[in-house]
Amino acid sequence: MDFVQTACLGGGVIGASWAALFLASGRSVALYDPAPDVERQVRDYIETAWPTMTELGLTTNGTPDAIRFCATAAEAVAGADFVQENVPERLPIKHATFAEIEPVLKPEAIVASSASGLMLSQMQGGWEDPSRFVLGHPFNPPHLIPLVEILGNDRTDPAAVEAADRFYTAVGKVTIRLNKEKNGHVANRLQAAIWREAISLVVEGVASVEDVDKAVWAGPGLRWAAMGPTMLFNLGAGEGGLQSFCDHFSDTFNGWWEDLGQVRLNDEIAQTLIQGVRDEAQGQTPAQLSAQRDALITAMLRATNRLR
Repeated sequence: MDFVQTACLGGGVIGASWAALFLASGRSVALYDPAPDVERQVRDYIETAWPTMTELGLTTNGTPDAIRFCATAAEAVAGADFVQENVPERLPIKHATFAEIEPVLKPEAIVASSASGLMLSQMQGGWEDPSRFVLGHPFNPPHLIPLVEILGNDRTDPAAVEAADRFYTAVGKVTIRLNKEKNGHVANRLQAAIWREAISLVVEGVASVEDVDKAVWAGPGLRWAAMGPTMLFNLGAGEGGLQSFCDHFSDTFNGWWEDLGQVRLNDEIAQTLIQGVRDEAQGQTPAQLSAQRDALITAMLRATNRLR
């Protein structure tokens, strides 16, 4: 097994979820977070996540007990083969964390950052030698959503990128490689584009928040869970494939793109969306909605895993 000893820096939702997944794969986890109640919170999170991971067949070799909580980041990473960093997305905090852990890291250890809003090149400023440091950006919650986006640049050892990809695949992730830095990476930019148009449709009065959400999960969202948009459009034109699709629909899509909304998320729009979400929730608590979300995602993963 590659990377038997792992460490998680940060025990919030992302860090706790990574820890649960690493434990499920049969690896040990050393976790550091300065929050006073972090051990209880992380153990509660793992206990809640474990049945779902078991249902997905992820816990065959693991135990939730192979975790220890450390007093410092340096203590957590000492002896670790793979480190997942999840500290707050503020460069001074990132840089201070990297400066603390670099002297005690094993020479062959990989450090991967979960950062979604910071560039790899920005974070590398906290390292004397960033060659073993990569971007390993998950989708929340990492123990449930398969995607992880991996990036190295000209200061990264290519072997570190390969090793990170191998590790993530081994713990059940689906990886993509970013060939260059881009603010927001790939999947978050796709989310942002869809949400911008969703908000525009609400603001323009075309449909309610609930109906726009429904248009996604009951429409293209189902197809996107099977394949990406370009492959789906390739299939949508039959034997002619994507060439035929482009021949038939280029003008249509160009017209839609020119008409897409350009909105800015301000307090007024936020309140409209918040009220729309309250209406859509129909009194269900966030915990109830989260449980429903996780159950649906688990069922879809079980179905798709059988067919892939």
